[in-house]
Amino acid sequence: MEWNLDRGNVFWVNLDPTQGSEIAKLRPCVLVGATPINKARRTVVVVPLSTGGKPRPPLAVLVRCLSKDVIAVCDQIRAIDKKRLVKTAGALSAEDLAAVDEGLRQVLSI
Repeated sequence: MEWNLDRGNVFWVNLDPTQGSEIAKLRPCVLVGATPINKARRTVVVVPLSTGGKPRPPLAVLVRCLSKDVIAVCDQIRAIDKKRLVKTAGALSAEDLAAVDEGLRQVLSI
């Protein structure tokens, strides 16, 4: 299947199987890798979104997705195979993507 793999797009992703404290199950994730890399590689870099928990920047950043407030869990960033993509779920606003970027900068110390 051909996906629109632009940075900031959100997909339902099957994150199972996982180990330990990794975020599991089918959940929305935002693409945070550069668009050209997303298109060229067989993997994409994502940040999982969650309806549980409270915003605790920089680890957990409040964003709007699927018509509700959700948490981008920036310390759970991961590379996944595109086979884990299930279906599209919209895109983050530029403002929300910037908030995720700031969370990632702090989590990764860059």
